[in-house]
Amino acid sequence: MPDPTPHAILAALWELAGLPPDRLGPLDLPGKEPALPSSFRVGAAAQASIGAVTAAVASLHGARGGAPQAARVEMREAALEFLSERYMRHNGAPAGAGWDSIAGTYRCGDGRFVRLHTNFPHHRAGVVKLLDGAATKEAVTAALQGWQAYDFEQAAADAGLCVTAMRSFAEWDAHPQGQAVATLPPLRIERIGDAPPRPLPPLAERPLAGLRVLDLTRVIAGPVCGRTLAAHGADVLHISAAHLPSFDELVLDTGRGKRTASIDLREPAGQETLRGLARQADVFLQGYRPGAIAGHGFGPEALAALNPGIVCTSLSAYGEVGPWGGRRGFDSLVQTATGFNHAEAVAAGADPADAAPQPLPCQALDHASGYLLAFGTLAALLRRAEEGGSWLVRVSLVGTGMWLRRLGRLPDGFAVKAPEMAELAPFLEASEGGFGRVEALRHSGRLAATPPFWALPPAPLGSHPPRWP
Repeated sequence: MPDPTPHAILAALWELAGLPPDRLGPLDLPGKEPALPSSFRVGAAAQASIGAVTAAVASLHGARGGAPQAARVEMREAALEFLSERYMRHNGAPAGAGWDSIAGTYRCGDGRFVRLHTNFPHHRAGVVKLLDGAATKEAVTAALQGWQAYDFEQAAADAGLCVTAMRSFAEWDAHPQGQAVATLPPLRIERIGDAPPRPLPPLAERPLAGLRVLDLTRVIAGPVCGRTLAAHGADVLHISAAHLPSFDELVLDTGRGKRTASIDLREPAGQETLRGLARQADVFLQGYRPGAIAGHGFGPEALAALNPGIVCTSLSAYGEVGPWGGRRGFDSLVQTATGFNHAEAVAAGADPADAAPQPLPCQALDHASGYLLAFGTLAALLRRAEEGGSWLVRVSLVGTGMWLRRLGRLPDGFAVKAPEMAELAPFLEASEGGFGRVEALRHSGRLAATPPFWALPPAPLGSHPPRWP
C-alpha cells in the first residue's frame, strides 16, 4: 500500500479534528519529496500540518461571512519553516538557536548513547552535579564511561533533568512508555464542559481578528502555535515570568505578532491578574510540563469554570499516559528515545549495532506539534461556535513522532541538502522593534484574499502590560 499523499494526510487530520469534509475548501499542495535530507517524510508532515491550519483559517473566515478563498502551501517552503529558528538575521548578523557547551550525545560505559539537553541553566547545573562536577565535553565524556545509559537516563529523570538514552524503534516499541503511546493520535480534541454556543466575532479584514489567545509557552512548539494564530490576526498575549529561563534567540522568531507580558504566578496578585485575562480569553495555550500550570490554579477544568466556552490547549513531551507521562522533554530528546535518531543513522548507512545518533534535519516534532496545536485550536473554535461547550486540545511531541513514523519512509531521502541562509532571500521578511532589525522566514501558509502577516515585531519578554489591547 503506497504511503499517503499530503492531501490524504491533511484529510485524515481534518476528520480527526471532527470537522466535516464539506468545510475543507480548495487547497493547493504543490511540491515533491524529499524536501529536506531525511529518510522520514518531513516535507509531507510540514505541508500537511501547515496546510491543515491554513484550510481551517479559511473555513473560520468563511464561517464569519467571508468569501471562499483558496489556500496554498508549497512543500519546500513549508519544510524550511520547520527550520525557522535557524534561518534568521539579527541586526544584520546571522542569528540562530544554539546549544549549550555540554549538550549533545555521548557514549556510556555500556556502549550505548545518551543525549543531554542542558540549554536551561538549572538543567545544566543538575547534570554537572550528577556527573560529579563534569562541566566540559571532555569531562562529561569521561564521567559517562562510569554509567550505563539506561541507569543514567533514570537517574537524570529522578533529578528532574532532561536526558534520554538512544533506542531503536524495536526497543522503543517494547518499552512501557512506547507501548502506552503506540496508538496515540497526533491530535485530540475533547469537550470538557457545558456552555452555550459562542458566536465567532463579526467579519473583519483578518480571519482571526477579535479572538484572544493567552500564550503560556516557551522554546519552540507552543510558541509556534501562538505565532501562527497571530499571523492570521488573533490577539496573542504571551505570558512569561522574570524568574524563568528563556532564549531570546528563539523569541526573535516565535515572538512575531505577539504582545508579551510578565506575570509571577507564585504571587496571589499575579494569579489574580492571569484570572482576569483568562476570563476574557477565547484560548488558553500552555506548554509547560503536565500539571505545572494546573498547580497554580489554571488547569482546564478550573478555566472552564472561570470562563465557560474557553478553548484550552495542552502540549507535553510524552503525553499524560504511561510511566513517562509527566516527564520533562524536548524534541531532540524525544527523537532519541523513540528510535528516530537510530533509524535515521541506519538509513544513512550506519551499522545498526553501533550507530551513533543522527537527528532529523530539523526539530520536526516541535514544529509539527505547534501547527497541529494551532489546527486543533481552530477546529475547537469552529465547533464551539456551532456546538457550544468548553474544549481541551491535546498534542504531545511523542504523539507527533508516532504520527510522523506512520507516514512512511523515503528511500532517496538524503538526495537533497538543506539550503544556506544566503539562498533564502525570497522567503525572508524584515521587521524593526525592541530587538532591532530581525530578518526571518515568512509564513508558508498562503490565503488568496487574506494573506498572513505579523502586525507586530518580536519584542523582549515582558515588554507590554498584562492586559488585552
